[in-house]
Amino acid sequence: MGDVAVGARSGHDGEEHRGHPVEAADPAADGAVTSGNDPGSAGDGEGSGGQPPTDGAGSGAAPTPKKQRSFWKELPILIGIALVLALLIKTFLVQAFSIPSDSMQNTLQQGDRVLVDKLTPWFGSEPERGEVVVFHDPDNWLAGEPTPDPNALQTFLSWIGLMPSAEEKDLIKRVIGVGGDTVECKKTGPLTVNGKALNEPYVYPGNTPCSVDDQGGQFKVKIPEGFIWVMGDHRQNSRDSRYNRSDKNDGMVPVDQVVGRAIVIAWPVNRWDALSVPDTFDQNLNARSAALTVAPQGLALAGAVPLVLWRRRRIQVAQTR
Repeated sequence: MGDVAVGARSGHDGEEHRGHPVEAADPAADGAVTSGNDPGSAGDGEGSGGQPPTDGAGSGAAPTPKKQRSFWKELPILIGIALVLALLIKTFLVQAFSIPSDSMQNTLQQGDRVLVDKLTPWFGSEPERGEVVVFHDPDNWLAGEPTPDPNALQTFLSWIGLMPSAEEKDLIKRVIGVGGDTVECKKTGPLTVNGKALNEPYVYPGNTPCSVDDQGGQFKVKIPEGFIWVMGDHRQNSRDSRYNRSDKNDGMVPVDQVVGRAIVIAWPVNRWDALSVPDTFDQNLNARSAALTVAPQGLALAGAVPLVLWRRRRIQVAQTR
């Protein structure tokens, strides 16, 4: 790049000072930022005792141009920088995951690649209702599932974050309830959160929000703080929180086991799409909403009690006088 900088400068000087001698090589012009003084200006003349500058800074010899490093010598450096950046991005920002099953159809198809946001949890963000999240296996949910045997290329790609690691047992589901929520399903649905029904257009066509079997289709759970309740969009083909209630967490997923939120389908190209939160979760689903509706009456009663006691005391004092 030094050669380019020198060439551009010489050509510029040649345009403005045609017919005047031009400096052959200003050492400060070789890829560096100068202070803005033009070569051959009065400042330069004064600094050299008033004598005109000579080629080679007075040596009389033409300067040797800096040899540009060859592409093949720079390639290992570029690859090294790219790998470091990829590892940093994988660790702190975004990681790619592959969808191995049909449990999230039709939102996600088997073989899709999704990008997962790993940055916001570092700032205290926690999963919210409606988000699609990737999380570590909380308690042998994947027991009995075959373990993939990756080749060398797949191992390398997983190391830099372009493919999921075969050693990490991760799952992807939709968050239905968060800490403090009560999630319930009766018969075939609808699914309710804190008593409010969810309209779930993302559920796989032909499925009902709840199944009628007694293995997990019918349930009512209160989610403790620090946990989430997750379900697959393909309700009749998803071993989610409903079917893992015998584990140590009663089917809940600890928040600290969540890797991040899946934000976009990145591959294949014809399936590029953002994984946004469905509108059904925009409604007020907070468990506190029911308590707030009776709060004014409770406050009125609480305020009336001391007023009545104060009035009775005044009447008693007046009667004793």
